[in-house]
Formats: sequence, C-alpha cells, structure tokens
Amino acid sequence: MSTTQSERLRELLEPLVGSRELDLEEITVTPAGKRRVLRVVVDSDAGVLLDTCAELSREISDKLDAADAMGEAEYVLEVTSPGADRPLTEHRHFRRSVGRLVKFQLTPEGKERAGAGELTARIQTVDEDGMDVEVPGVKGRKPTGRRLAFGEVAKARVEIEFNRKDKGAPGAGGTEETEEA
Repeated sequence: MSTTQSERLRELLEPLVGSRELDLEEITVTPAGKRRVLRVVVDSDAGVLLDTCAELSREISDKLDAADAMGEAEYVLEVTSPGADRPLTEHRHFRRSVGRLVKFQLTPEGKERAGAGELTARIQTVDEDGMDVEVPGVKGRKPTGRRLAFGEVAKARVEIEFNRKDKGAPGAGGTEETEEA
C-alpha cells in the first residue's frame, strides 16, 4: 500500500474511530487473490468489545463506500483489536500494560545499565520519561525494582502468563475472588 493511500485512509477513518474514544493503531491493505484485505486495528484504555468492532465495521464500510477510498476493486474489511503479541511501541501501549510481564530488548545504553541485552520485568508505573519495573527474583530471591527509560527500550512485547500466582493484580486477567479449577 502506498504511503499516500495509507495517509488518505488514516485521515478518513481517524475521526470516526476517535469519536468512539478509540485509538486507530494500524491500517494495512494486503492482496488476497483477486481481492484485498483492509485491516483496521483499534484499541482503548478499557479494551475493545466485539460488539464495538462490529458496529465500527459497519460505520467504516459506509464511510469507505461513500468516499470511494478503496476504488472499484473488491476488498474485505476487518476491524479488530490488537493481539496479545503485538509490539509495545507507543507510550499508551506501555501505560495499558501496567501490571503485565514484558520482555524488553534493550538499546546499547540499556544494555550497558542492565548488563544484558534483554530484560523481562513487570511494569509497575509509567510516566512521560519511562517506567518503573520489577524484575522477578530467580531461585527464591526477592524481585528487584529498577527504572527503565523509554530511550533504553529497542523493542518490547507482553509475555503471556498462564500460571500467574498473583491473579488479582492489574493486567493479570483475573480477580482475587477467582478460584483455581
């Protein structure tokens, strides 16, 4: 997809997505046989419900048809929320991941401070400059806290936790009342 088409689609759809208090995370157009697939990824601090994606899909479809933004060729529209494995690239992504375990690939400056190129830690707080993280203890040792500046992070991705003991924590996927099956 050309930058021009991407920018046109973003300009067209961002106000519509924003009116629902959602963030337009990504727009991609990929060929699929004789058709194309237009994938619109949206997110919010509270997450995105399936019904919201369905309603937004109808609104986006109407807007695209009215503006003839996709041309005459057939396309399939997919409106979705980001998957759990999406990279954390924006400040809001880190803020939404407070309480979650994240694998960080560090920049040379971050490697120097951490003594390694990779760090797995739980995000505790996020501010404009970086985040406070808790590095899990190994072999019975207590977890340790540290400060991680955004400039020290080359890549970051949430780690999926299936057996987290602290299920009542934010982002842990459960509440304190949840019983183990």
